[in-house]
Amino acid sequence: MACQKTLFEKQILDLYDQISKLKSLKPSENVDTLFGQLMSTCLPTETNIDVKKMCPKVQAIRTNLVKLRSEVEGYSEQHFSTILGSLEDNPLHHLDLYPYYTNYLKLSKVEFDLLTQHTSHVPTKIAFIGSGSMPLTSIVLAKFHLPNTTFHNIEIDPQANSLASCLVSRDPDLSNRMIFHTTDILDATEILRDFDVVFLASLVGVDKEAKVKVIEHLENHMAPQSLLILRSARGLRSFLYVDVDPCDLKGFEVLAIYHPSMSDGFVNSVMVARKLND
Repeated sequence: MACQKTLFEKQILDLYDQISKLKSLKPSENVDTLFGQLMSTCLPTETNIDVKKMCPKVQAIRTNLVKLRSEVEGYSEQHFSTILGSLEDNPLHHLDLYPYYTNYLKLSKVEFDLLTQHTSHVPTKIAFIGSGSMPLTSIVLAKFHLPNTTFHNIEIDPQANSLASCLVSRDPDLSNRMIFHTTDILDATEILRDFDVVFLASLVGVDKEAKVKVIEHLENHMAPQSLLILRSARGLRSFLYVDVDPCDLKGFEVLAIYHPSMSDGFVNSVMVARKLND
């Protein structure tokens, strides 16, 4: 195990050194290659490596890597959303042009299954916080799983919301069921009490402190007994996304935690929690 840990630390430090020297994080062959290597390095689930026991230098770069990957993901979504939005017909007919579309299909199916296990009724209104330029979770859930539900996408970046809105504007169904709010989630208060279910994207809060601050805000303003579904990461995957621990969900009852296997085809763990009564 010591050898495995040493090898991983060396790989991560080497990748971080190369990534930190990149002049731009926008889609390019070099960016795609390096972040593809980062993903492959962090994907193994069957490992006894304890992230918390790694050397201080590796611990220090973990948050930086999450932030850098967040930027890369944002640029990638912006790039593909622009391409899809420029097509002559309905962009939603061509979502498979996005490289990770299949991953979203699988992840959204897991999240929908977890949702149905912990609610007695079909939600009429769902909020997705941090929907970005490619609000694929909302789109997939609306198209394939929740055909009568309205989705409110809450995003801080006006350009991302503009691109996202363009994606659904030519779809007769989703153009009526997808609503976009441009605001910082920490400024959203009363509106949060309107939702049966709130999804929190993995890249909202790219360090532990910021993530917990958002969760505390949701605890203060979500409706009692509503559900929070959020994405986390376990083990080595916490070099890609922030690892949320059940103890971070104060004011919520954690109902389920799903950790993906290598065969699932996606990276994130999924947590479902119920907001306790005020």
